[in-house]
Amino acid sequence: MRIDPAGWPFIAGPLTPAALLAAGARVTGRRWPRLAAWPLLGLSAYMAVFFRDPDRRCDTTPPGPDDVLSPADGVVMVAGEPQEGVAPGGAPEGGWQQVSVFLSVVDVHVNRSPYRGEVVESSYRKGSFLAAYRKESAHRNERSEIRLRDGDRTVVFRQIVGVLARRIVTRTGVGRSLATGERMGLMKFGSRMDVFVPRECTITVTAGQRVRGGETVIARWPATR
Repeated sequence: MRIDPAGWPFIAGPLTPAALLAAGARVTGRRWPRLAAWPLLGLSAYMAVFFRDPDRRCDTTPPGPDDVLSPADGVVMVAGEPQEGVAPGGAPEGGWQQVSVFLSVVDVHVNRSPYRGEVVESSYRKGSFLAAYRKESAHRNERSEIRLRDGDRTVVFRQIVGVLARRIVTRTGVGRSLATGERMGLMKFGSRMDVFVPRECTITVTAGQRVRGGETVIARWPATR
C-alpha cells in the first residue's frame, strides 16, 4: 500500500515509544509496558491507513476530455447552486455551480485535480477550524484555492480544513500544469473540497452521494466538437 510522504512522521512517531515499552517489558519481565505499547501500535496503524494513497482509474485510463472528476473521497454536501450565506468565501465572482465533498477521518485524504489545465491562480488563507460540514467553514476556515484554465474552460477548487485538520498540503502552483485526476496535495484529519464549474456544465452527482477521488464524474462539460 502506497503511503503519502506527509504521513511517515505520524506513523513513525508512536512506534518509538512502543518499541521502548516493548523493550522495557522484556528487560523487566513486567506485563504493563507491553500492554501500554498496543494502543501506540494501533495509532501507528491508523495513521498508515489514513495516509494511504491508492491508485485510481484515472492513473491508468485517461478520463474523458469533458469529464470533471471528484477531487477526493467522501460524501457530496452540495451539488448545484452555490451555497448561500457564506460570502465572501462563497462562489468566485461570476456564474458558477458548486460541488462540495466532505471527507471524514476514515476517507482517503490525498487530493486530486478535478480537471486539467494550467494553474493560473493559487492562494492560501489562514482561518478558523470549524467542522467542515458546516457551511460557514467555506469562508471562515483555513483554505487553499486553485484556478485552472484549459483554453476557454476554467475550474476553481478549494481545499478547506475542518475541526481536526490543521494543515493543508498543496503540491502545485502558478504556472504548473495538472492532468485530470492528478495528485496535487492532501489535507490532514477531516476536511472538505469545493469545486466550482461554469453553468454550462452538467452536474452529475447529488447531495448525499458517496464519491471516489479520481474516479467519480461530478460534472461534465458540453461535448467537445
